[in-house]
Amino acid sequence: MTLEPTPKTSTGKKIGYVRVSDTDQTEDLQVDALKLAGCDVIYGDHGVSGAITVRKGLDEMLTSLETGDTLVVWKLDRLGRSTIHLLQLLDDLRRRGVDFQAITQGIDTTTSVGRMLYGQLAVFAEFEREQIRERTKAGMAAAKARGKHIGRPRKLTEDQIAYARTQITAKRSTITSMAKAYGVTPLTLSRATQRR
Repeated sequence: MTLEPTPKTSTGKKIGYVRVSDTDQTEDLQVDALKLAGCDVIYGDHGVSGAITVRKGLDEMLTSLETGDTLVVWKLDRLGRSTIHLLQLLDDLRRRGVDFQAITQGIDTTTSVGRMLYGQLAVFAEFEREQIRERTKAGMAAAKARGKHIGRPRKLTEDQIAYARTQITAKRSTITSMAKAYGVTPLTLSRATQRR
């Protein structure tokens, strides 16, 4: 005989989030749906595009969430427009032990099917992070192959380094005095003049 697992029930608060991108729009439809879903608190952003990842209402709402809470939105695109941003947000919620519901799309991670969706989203989020890392590494390698400097900006220009190298080699100046003139440490200038 197989026992079915007991369905997980949320122990925290239901926190709602609404967003409309046009200042002429109203969020009444979303607010009514979230109240009907039993939200204790509703945060929102009015007249803000979902493509913008840093939003006052969104940030306040994310800060307020605690383990066991459930974030409720009317529709997934109210949370964000960018796929990677959505994946990152949902993966962060999963890691923090926060459930998620999108009312009109039937997404509900308080159910076993919803938790399965969370697992799939986590896989996609990790895949996207790997893709970003690989693209970044490839871009840096290509830039380096073209002779571009990778990393922190250099403190000295190539002309300053060449001039300092000739002055020091010809014993017309010292590393210390040239470094002082350029406003860098003698070690910085010494490394720069030795670099080829």
